This record gives sequence, structure tokens and C-alpha cells, in this order.
Amino acid sequence: MATLSPMMQQYLDIKAAHKDHVLFFRLGDFYEMFFDDAVNISKELELTLTGRDCGLPERAPMCGIPFHSAEGYIKKLIEKGYKVAICEQLEDPAVAKGLVKRDVIRVITPGTVIESSFLNEERNNYIASVIAQKRGYAVCFCDISTGDTYLTERQTSDVASDIIDELSRFMPSELLLNETAASLKPLVSFLQNRLSCVCETLSEEDVQEESCKAVIESHFKQSVSEIEAVQTGVSAAALGTLIRYVASTQKDGAKRITSVRFYEEDAYMTIDMMTRRNLELTETMRAKEKKGTLLWVLDHTKTAMGKRYMRKAVEQPLYHLAKILRRQNAVKAFVENELVRGQVAVALCDVYDLERLMTRVLYGTINPREMKSLSYTLSKLPAIKTALSVFESGYLKDLCDRIDPLGEVHALIENALVPEPPVSLKDGGVINPGFSDELDEYRTLRDHSKDYIAQIEAREREKTGIKTLKVGYNRVFGYYIDVTKSYLSQVPETYIRKQTLANSERYITEELKELEHKVLTATERITALEAEIFEEVRQFVAQQSVVVQATAEAIARVDFLLSLAEVAAQQQYVCPELTMDGALRIQNGRHPVVEQMLVDQLFVPNDTTLDTKHNLLMMLTGPNMAGKSTYMRQVALIVIMAQIGSFVPAQEAQIGLCDRVFTRVGASDDLSAGQSTFMVEMNEVAHILRHATPSSLVILDEIGRGTSTFDGMSIAKAVAAEIIENKKLQCKTLFATHYHELTEMESQFAGVKNYNIAVKKRGDDITFLRKIIPGGADESYGIEVAKLAGVPERVVSRAKVYLQELSEKAPVRAENKVTESVPDNQVSLFEQASSPVCDALRAISIETLTPIEALNKLYALKQMIGEKE
Repeated sequence: MATLSPMMQQYLDIKAAHKDHVLFFRLGDFYEMFFDDAVNISKELELTLTGRDCGLPERAPMCGIPFHSAEGYIKKLIEKGYKVAICEQLEDPAVAKGLVKRDVIRVITPGTVIESSFLNEERNNYIASVIAQKRGYAVCFCDISTGDTYLTERQTSDVASDIIDELSRFMPSELLLNETAASLKPLVSFLQNRLSCVCETLSEEDVQEESCKAVIESHFKQSVSEIEAVQTGVSAAALGTLIRYVASTQKDGAKRITSVRFYEEDAYMTIDMMTRRNLELTETMRAKEKKGTLLWVLDHTKTAMGKRYMRKAVEQPLYHLAKILRRQNAVKAFVENELVRGQVAVALCDVYDLERLMTRVLYGTINPREMKSLSYTLSKLPAIKTALSVFESGYLKDLCDRIDPLGEVHALIENALVPEPPVSLKDGGVINPGFSDELDEYRTLRDHSKDYIAQIEAREREKTGIKTLKVGYNRVFGYYIDVTKSYLSQVPETYIRKQTLANSERYITEELKELEHKVLTATERITALEAEIFEEVRQFVAQQSVVVQATAEAIARVDFLLSLAEVAAQQQYVCPELTMDGALRIQNGRHPVVEQMLVDQLFVPNDTTLDTKHNLLMMLTGPNMAGKSTYMRQVALIVIMAQIGSFVPAQEAQIGLCDRVFTRVGASDDLSAGQSTFMVEMNEVAHILRHATPSSLVILDEIGRGTSTFDGMSIAKAVAAEIIENKKLQCKTLFATHYHELTEMESQFAGVKNYNIAVKKRGDDITFLRKIIPGGADESYGIEVAKLAGVPERVVSRAKVYLQELSEKAPVRAENKVTESVPDNQVSLFEQASSPVCDALRAISIETLTPIEALNKLYALKQMIGEKE
């Protein structure tokens, strides 16, 4: 360090405190990066790598970006998972003595960004902290761009699985884990393969409960015992950890976290990641886009706040009857009052993102144009309140009461700011004329200095009687009074001589010196005054943050409910009857997405009857492409829509609340995790059988097809029997299969009902009628479907011949094969489960074995079973 230049020593000192961050080091008009940062980031951002003399034998690798265009580069790095520390100059280099003071003013991470250009306005950007214990956990989620903060904790025997469910609800972009959570292998696998987020493991010292409680009390200015959301020490650790981290990145405190909402485990329907994907709730499986999803159907919101709330509602359907009914009644009120619906919709079209604008107000990053947008939004609030005031009770009345027009804030911004302010304060022209006398004076001096000089000149001529007196200016003396020598006797004593010329004398006065100073510094002073006034306005608005936040939340909910009503009215949805009896009775139900995607074709509606006794499992058979998967997804989506509070696509619907929805639809190899199609399928089935309850809805599509026919059929039948007979399960189930032999379960198990997709066959041609009818399918129509799909006629003909040959050779019906015992010559993988070899295998820790150790272990196992080399 002794040989380094002072500037490079300063850089390394700051970098030492931010080892895990890319340090943007301000030098003049550039942010520079050095050493490893420069080498790595020059590749990531495709920047030219140069060097700088730093006192070492070799030049320090260096790359840089202009400070005024840094935002775009930072965004790219954040999207790639980097964390960026912004190191600014804390004093003006022009007046600084020696080395300019510098320090990090903010750390930008994927979960703590507040810049609008970094964020998707349609979705929240959460950072989460997870504190896991042996028999429980706590999770805290926060979107610091809006202030939304949620906390939950739970005692459970399956910690990893439950944490995964919570993370699937919120999909955070950044995650803080304690060491126990980071050691949970299923959670680690989920984070690596399913959830795209930046993770950081914290030491046990960082999440110590007492220190976290101190952080919470310091932040909220009240005792932890007074904060309702903090239930125990583990939830205090989760919240305190998150507050401390956010405060450390913003360098100005976690200002946006003003309240915390605790939610119970049963507050929302649980939908795991695979089910979200299979049902395409918010993005399609293949294109990863919004169009073609349930969110696409329901989201007719007008504001960014409403869009985020809509997405959250779709991702987290409610499991609380009273709250669902409250939403449902509000939607019904909007549906029945088209006039008010139109009035509110018009007003909402001009509403900006109040939540994120207020965040920038609180952190002092809001620009004049954004402040004007906030004011414009406030001007629309009275119209929204007036329109909603027709509702004299219910949820909409409550939301109307929560909306504060904030007239004082609106008036201040309108009076202070010009109608169309620039983006940057440095551009000037931000503050309205007439708002500040001092500012107006400096503007007049800047714009009309010649008029001031003319006034002084006329006044001095009249006062002295010197008709040739003139006021001039030069760079050496500034403003001066010029008097010809014939009038020197009339010069007042207050004039101060500055220069003698051949024919005249030049003087200055105190008034001219003061004017000169004001005129020369007018532009600089105007910029400073505008910044001071704008800061005063910002601070006043910041003081209203709690009221603005409550208003923004109410607007988001109104927008969400209005959107559901618009969709219901346009698509002729009906209001479902919600019950707690667990039964589903849907008359002429439709798939909400497919019916809107069809062109020149009507969607064929279908009925559904499921309950917890006589219609527990619907065994659905029929050919591929006939519509089985569409029908099953349709039922799940109708249930989810009902628990969102939406009307549903049906002629009539009675929906028994479901605590969970599971789907096992389709499969693909998970090569990244080293799992085959069949293994993925069985993992998902196992997950369902472990976590489903009698209040769940389960969709199983073609399970068992990833292995041999008899094995697959056996597994499918065993799974169906387990669902029917296990009293801890007995959940409403839609079970689609190609194994026609399973239709015999209707006569073997109470609660199983057979249904099939109606098909019209004429010779070798078939037509799918898309109608679900009672009874099992009599054949698969596989060859006919192949023909429909465009398989060449010669292949179809040969398939028929082969089918006939196989049918004649088959000596035993498949269903009889299913029940046969394992032949004596077939060795079961698990039949020696209690043998010394199996015990030795269980004791091996594969993850820590070296190649040579693995060979030695294999040799020892061979010796144990008597095999010689």
C-alpha cells in the first residue's frame, strides 16, 4: 500500500469494505472500475479494458463508463445478478484541498432497486430473508419500491418443502438465508434449478435474535412486543435481518418499510411451482409470455399499481371465505353498475404509479417531472372518490374512505413547479415564477441585467447632474461609472476611483459592486435556489408518505376489482356460490384462456361434479387431442378464479374452497438435476401424496406412462386407490388415463366415477365432440389420431396390421397382468433392504467421496457379496 498513489489507496480502502460488489468509483465525469472488477465487467458490458498508473510496477487494469449514462450499464449488471456499489465524490474537486473525499452512497442489488427503468411495472420486486430451524421457519418478503412487507412463520416437519411453497408465492429476485436454510438440499436444488434469484448465506451472528430485535426497535421506534407481526424470536430474526440489509444498501435507512403484515399459513391457497407452470397462471410454458395465461385474461387494469395487485391475486388465491366474498360482492357491485364502472375506468387511465413515485420521494431520487406526475395523479383522486361514493356499504365503500385526495400536497406541487418541468434540476426552469421572491429577483437579474444598468445610469445622472455619465463593464473591473473630465468636480464622495483614462475617470460604487456580484452569480444562485425549494417540496410530500401509501393501496384494489368486473361483463361470467362443503358443481364450464384464443370456433362447455364422498375421483378416458387436458385445467382455473374473488366462465358454479391445487400434467427430462422423465413424474406424484389434504384439488394426467405398460398401469391404479382409501387424502381428483383397464375401479371403489370424451367415428375417420360424458372409453383411437395428425397413410395402414397381430397374440388381459406377483427370477431393487450391503450403501456419503475412495468402496461391497476379482 505504501507504494500506491493516494487515489488508488483510497479506492482499495473502499473496495475492501465492498468485496462482493462491483465498485463504481467516481473520477470526474466517469465511473471507473479497477483490477478484477475491470477485467470481469469489461467482458460483461463489452467495454474497452485499459490501464492506469497506480504506483505499482504494472498498470492497474481499468475500464469506465460516463456517469450520465451509468443507469443503463448498472441495469445490465443487476440483470446478470451482480451487486453494484456507487462510490461518489463527496466534495467539489474544484475547491477540494488534496484528495477528493469519496464514499459509497448506495449499493444496488437485484432486490433493492428503486429506479423505474430497472423495474417491471406489472410485478413486484421482492427481496426475502429465510430463517430456518429444525422444526420450523420464518420468511419475510419486502418490495422496497412499493413498501409492501410480509412476514410469516410456521412449525412444520417438512421445513424445506414449506419454504419452497412460500418462495413460489412471491418469486423473490434476491434471497438472504441463514446457515440452516442454506444446508437444506431440496431448497438448494430448488434455488439452483427453478428459482432465478441472487442468494446470500448469512452467518449465525448476522441473524442473532437479540441483535435483530434491536434493529427492529430502532427502525420502528417501538418495542418488538408491540409489533403484532413479530410473533417469536425466529420471525424477529427474519424481519430484523431484512431491515438491516436494506438499510445497508440504501445508506439512508430502510425508509420504505413503514409497516409489516403477518399472514397465516392458511390465508392463501397453496400452489406449487410445477402447478403454476402447468396451469400457465402468469406465463406460458413455452414462450414465457403473458398472452395465453390466466393473468392475460383477467388483467384489464389501468394502473401499474393495479397490475401488480392483479398478478399478486392470481399468484396467491385466497383461502378465507369472508375475504373472498368481500371481493366477490365488490365485483358484483361494479358489474351491476356500468355507469360507475365507466367513470372510474376513465379516471384511472390517468393515474401514475403512486407507490413507486413515493419511494423515490422518500429516498430523494425523484426528479421534477416525476414529482409533477405525482401531482397529476392526485388531481384525479377526487373524481374517483366521487364515482365510488354511490356505494354506501361494503368493500368499495371502505376503499373509497381510504382514498385521501391529498389536496394540500397537490396544491403545493402545482404552485411550486412549472406545468412541464425538465427531468433534471440542473436544466433549470423547474420552479414557477411568483413562488419565491428571491428566485424571481435573481431571474430578473439574469434575464434583464441591461435594464437594471439603465435604471442605475439614469438615476445617477439625475442625482449628480452629469449628463455624460455612463455605466459600463469590462472583465478587469466589472461594472463601473465613466465620467468625463469636464464633470469631475460634480463626482460624489461616495464614488470610488478605479481607473484614470485620457478623457475620463472610472468609478465604482457599493451598489454596482452588489449588482455585479448578483448578476455574475445569478445563474449559479438560481440553480441552487431551485434545488433548495424542490427539496423543501420533496420533504413536505415525504411527510405524507403513510397517507399516500394507504391511498395507493386503495387505488390498486379498486383497479383490480374493476378489471374483474370488466372481464365478467364482457365474457359473460357468472358469480360462483362459495361453500365449505368441499364440493365442485360446475354447469357448462369453459376454459377462460382457450375460449379467447379460439378463432372462428365456439368453445364446447362441460359439466363437472366432484365431492368428498360419491364423486371423489373422476376417471377420465379417451383419445389424445380430444380435450382431456384442457378440461382438467379448466376445472382448476375455475376454482382458482373463484378464490381470487372473480366471476367464472360457466352457466352456474358451486365451488367448495380448496386449500391446495396440484397438477401432474405432462413431463420432461430434468437433465440439469440428472432425472429422467419417469423420475420427474414420480417425484411429483410423491409430492402430491405427501401434501394433499381432503380439501385439495388434484389433477393427474397420464401417470405411469414413462415406464413399461404393466408397471405404469400398476402405479396408476395404486395411486388412485391410495387417494380413495387413505383418509388423510380423499381429495377431489381428476384422473386422466389411457389405461382402459382402470375403468374397472368404478366397481371396486366407492367414489370413483368413469367419464370419457365423446368421439364420433365413421369408418376410419373420427371427430372429437369435446364433450365429457359418463362411462369409460371403449377404445383408444390411437391409430385414428395418428391419421388426424398427418401420419402418412402407408404408416397408418401398417399400424392397423400390427395392431391386429398383437391383439391375436395377447394371451392374457392386461388387467390380469397387473395383479400378478413378481416372477421368481426378477430381483427387486429393495428386497434386500435390511442386508449388510444395503446398510453399507446407506452409510456412504456420495457428495464427499473422491474417485479413489469410490473405487475402494465398490471393491469392499463386492467382497461383501462374495464376488472375487
